[in-house]
Amino acid sequence: MLDTDTKRRIDTARDILVGKVPDPKSQVEQITIALIYKFMDDIDAESEELGGQRKFFADDFARYGWAKLMRSRLGGFETLNLYAEAIGKMPENPGIPPLFRDIFKNAYLPYRDPETLRAFLKIIDEFEYDHSERLGDAFEYLLSVLGSQGDAGQFRTPRHIIDFMVAIIDPKKNERVLDPACGTAGFLISSYKHILKANTDARGNSTLTPDDKGRLAQNFSGYDISPDMVRLSQVNLYLHGFIAPHIAEYDTLTSQEKWNEHADVILANPPFMSPKGGIQPHNRFSVQSKRSEVLFVDYMAEHLTSQGRAGIIVPEGVIFQSQTAHTDLRRMLVENYLVAVVSLPAGVFNPYSGVKTSILILDRSIARQSDTIGFFKIENDGFGLGAQRRAVEKNDLPQARAEIADYLRRLRARESLDGFQPTLGLIVSKAKIAANGEYNLSGERYREISDRPLAFPRMRIGSICAINPPKSEVRELPSDTRVSFVPMADLDQNRMSFKPRAENRISEISASYTFFMNNDVLLAKVTPCFENGKAGIARDLTNGLGFGSSEFYVLRSSESVLSEWLYFCVTHPTFRGSAIAQMTGTGGLQRVPRRFVEDFEIPLPPLEVQQEIVAEIEGYQKVIDGARGVLDNYRPHIPIHPDWPTVDLATVIKDKPKNGYSGKPVDRVTPLKVLTLSATTPGRLDLSKHKYLDEDIPPGAGCRCRKGDIYLQRGNTAELVGTAVLFDVDETNYIYPDLMIRVRADESKVDSRYLLTALQSQPVRDYLMRNAVGAAGSMPKINQSIVERTPIPLAPLATQQAIVAEIEAEQALVNANRELIARFEKKIQATLARVWGEDEPVTAGPS
Repeated sequence: MLDTDTKRRIDTARDILVGKVPDPKSQVEQITIALIYKFMDDIDAESEELGGQRKFFADDFARYGWAKLMRSRLGGFETLNLYAEAIGKMPENPGIPPLFRDIFKNAYLPYRDPETLRAFLKIIDEFEYDHSERLGDAFEYLLSVLGSQGDAGQFRTPRHIIDFMVAIIDPKKNERVLDPACGTAGFLISSYKHILKANTDARGNSTLTPDDKGRLAQNFSGYDISPDMVRLSQVNLYLHGFIAPHIAEYDTLTSQEKWNEHADVILANPPFMSPKGGIQPHNRFSVQSKRSEVLFVDYMAEHLTSQGRAGIIVPEGVIFQSQTAHTDLRRMLVENYLVAVVSLPAGVFNPYSGVKTSILILDRSIARQSDTIGFFKIENDGFGLGAQRRAVEKNDLPQARAEIADYLRRLRARESLDGFQPTLGLIVSKAKIAANGEYNLSGERYREISDRPLAFPRMRIGSICAINPPKSEVRELPSDTRVSFVPMADLDQNRMSFKPRAENRISEISASYTFFMNNDVLLAKVTPCFENGKAGIARDLTNGLGFGSSEFYVLRSSESVLSEWLYFCVTHPTFRGSAIAQMTGTGGLQRVPRRFVEDFEIPLPPLEVQQEIVAEIEGYQKVIDGARGVLDNYRPHIPIHPDWPTVDLATVIKDKPKNGYSGKPVDRVTPLKVLTLSATTPGRLDLSKHKYLDEDIPPGAGCRCRKGDIYLQRGNTAELVGTAVLFDVDETNYIYPDLMIRVRADESKVDSRYLLTALQSQPVRDYLMRNAVGAAGSMPKINQSIVERTPIPLAPLATQQAIVAEIEAEQALVNANRELIARFEKKIQATLARVWGEDEPVTAGPS
């Protein structure tokens, strides 16, 4: 496990470089070069201590030794020149192995600031060479900053997804393992660890013989087209125990040099993007294409041994695109190689890309003898699907891994699949997949929605409404006709109604904007707006006309369907869940395809039944809206008596206000949690809004949350800065972040609940907003001095307690509205579930 000091050093080194070397990849290269430089010198020093000779910094290269570089009497520019000269000449050093020569090939110092270099080398000097797993983990942490490799379509595969794939493919000690697009060698290292773990006894001791270990090192190989990636993967493997890593700079798709080399296990996340004009491959591929994702999958399938297995991450194009090459590839896979498809959530590669991906599981030994394909769907991978990818409790990966393993075991044993009903999967016959010639690999396409008779007939959306109707209604209007303008921000999440706020003349509106009229349904089609439930019915438009975001689908109802009914159908989880699975595109611009919307079938009761159901739901919605109005407008109030003194906050608290600590969050569940600003933004404590820390913070540390603490937001928007909440729970594993200030009431002078109410009152809110400071465009902040001077109306203690009792009684009534909202939302869901022929409400995607 990565220790805190090592992680801190890496973070500090990056912080030092960022002003001169802003590109993360270049930062990684500079840190890698410096670490290897330092480690070579450490090995020399250890050799000397044991009575041996220096071999890395000997003879003409002795002048570049680390100690000489770091000596105090060396001037800044002398250090800079010596270091730049050393890394430039290192490939000529006869004393270093070929691996290290490759690492220093074309290395150079990209800046000429001696102070930056001095600070950087000082941090590197804190590292000590230790050929251990810990050091390998540290280097993997450094590599994690790479994330996206831009135009090549390469995205660093998250560690938990790599480990999931390796566990399914289950490489063995005598098998050759290959990654033909290896990047930083994550799949190779995970496979190596998997084999080591599988070959241990009950006491945890390795059962591998020296011969086994020797063969094991020879069995791992990788290719990458980028010399930088080759360098980084070689270092990563070296630090994990591979003395001579077999990583080649090689173009897998256009070169033939290694075409005749096969592997027992292939694991890869190949590049998704193709250059302009496409790849120019040789003619030995079975599928003719210029698309990199097609060629990579073809390559890996064809280069498996007769017992070979593969796990490949692919974009959605491979799964369902109708181009000839994609269809031919899927046919080849289904007939000869494919045993399972695992659909991953769209946010797996966040924050670098929102691209939707799947995993293809290939197994040559059982694919031909099997007449089925297993489809498995991961809804939750243990992390939130937003940009921050925070660790969460929900995780389908262990269950999916167990179900896939059981499915593959049954296939290998030629057991019957009767009665095998995976909770996360669907088993589909190859005949069904091949029936229409498309060989579509979207599992949801083959799922039967219901075996029961439908409550009402279903109709295609495209047959009962116009989608993005033409602008013929506005072509003859005068150019100064005013119309409403509705950007995406005007649509609320999961609310039918919205209020158009802006209007323009028709002549001022670009032709690219979407046109709509009163009673049209607007549906966001782009991520994350679609997943977040942005949709609504256009009403009260200026002159009955509107324009808005080009990311809207406009649905204009025919006489057979109400706009309200259409809205309920396209916001229903059944529609949303299916649409999310079919979204196409890359990055943060995935969209629901128009064809999907047109072809999706919704229940269509007679108009009078639609009217009855809409009236029932609108009745429930009015109750919900009323309850939300109470929540939105209630504010606790202290009736101030003129005899009460107004005192500075500093006089009624125990300690000086104290800022918190944010640390460096980690992407896994740990015992220690740090609150985020959103945990207090609503004005009440929400402990679900947190990140995880892997640090040693003593239970008595000042940043630890304690029952009775009050936290104010030190920085936020002008409207939210100073927002206060009371930590009123007996939880000991939380800390509060740097952007909050803690105050602790002196209970002999002020009740903490009364103090919270005072801090939440409008006069105090106005004071804090008025005194918050920040440059134009930056986040307004308050400091400890401002907080100490906050004016507090100080009632006698008995009066404070009476006021608090009254406010708590009010808040109990207010909080009942939250339960009321939840109950009536369930009533709406139950009503719609009956129409869709469901026994109970279903959920799909974010709500």
